[in-house]
Amino acid sequence: MPAIAVELLKKEFTFSVRSPQKGLLGNFFTPDIKSVTAVDSISFSINKGETVAFIGPNGAGKSTTIKMLTGILHPTAGEIAVLGLSPQRERKQLALKIGSVFGQRSQLVFNLPLTDSFDLLAAVYQVPRDVYAKQSTKLIEAFQLAEFLDQPMRKLSLGQRMRAEVAASFIHNPEIVFLDEPTIGLDVVAKRSLRETLKDINGEFGTTIFLTSHDAGDIESVCKRTIVVNHGSIAYDGTTDDLSKKYLKKKVIRIIHDGESVPLENIPKDARVEKNMDGELLIEIDTESLNIARVLSGLMAGVTISDISIEDPPLEEVIGELYSHAR
Repeated sequence: MPAIAVELLKKEFTFSVRSPQKGLLGNFFTPDIKSVTAVDSISFSINKGETVAFIGPNGAGKSTTIKMLTGILHPTAGEIAVLGLSPQRERKQLALKIGSVFGQRSQLVFNLPLTDSFDLLAAVYQVPRDVYAKQSTKLIEAFQLAEFLDQPMRKLSLGQRMRAEVAASFIHNPEIVFLDEPTIGLDVVAKRSLRETLKDINGEFGTTIFLTSHDAGDIESVCKRTIVVNHGSIAYDGTTDDLSKKYLKKKVIRIIHDGESVPLENIPKDARVEKNMDGELLIEIDTESLNIARVLSGLMAGVTISDISIEDPPLEEVIGELYSHAR
């Protein structure tokens, strides 16, 4: 039995709109009805223990799909089974088996210390005391929460809160965890630590991870499979490695140096220059045609480098390229 099975899932939202022809009373009593399709008859299946990225631009239908998978929203049409349960008809039973993190919604209590929030969640999920003691100790260490355990949630930075939110979703050792932008607000070191922790938990407990993110690093580091959606439809469903090879070929190089600008002859002709002034160079290169090591050696000639970073382009750009290939 798959962890998640979705067949021809569809969600439409309807709302009333004003019609200039009807006048005030006409609009009040018989408004025109307009519908928007957020999810358009998608189908997919996810096995237990898989790590899956569910990505797409804003408005693609990602959050709507997750809300239907967790029972928050009811579908207009189609079938959903999560751990063999219907999220709409058996939401209470399902809630004990899954964890979730929504960036805009907190499961931590605003004015309580983290320890109290964790205790409360353990009680809600009916976690035995001895199991909770071991699980909370492990999570506090894994997510590096010890330094602010006694602080109320309202006193935490965004990065600290996100680490605590993700840790809280694992309190009851769920079979599936739904993560919506889990690394938002984290610095580079904290992101790397969180990604490694998620991989360790998946490896140790076989927890199925269903993740949405605008950070390509999250997807490449954590998820072996990627599903790309746009306008409510699936555009890609395959391994993350294949997605990277086909569509994550570009890298953005940022160099901070002691000069005004890097000499143009040092910059490859095939590179796209975003900025080259005030001691900063920002270029985008295609790794298929340009070797990063050779590019860097050329850029370093004649300037003293104080900082270098190599990043992925924005995920929206990657998805845009994917769709341009699909057309």
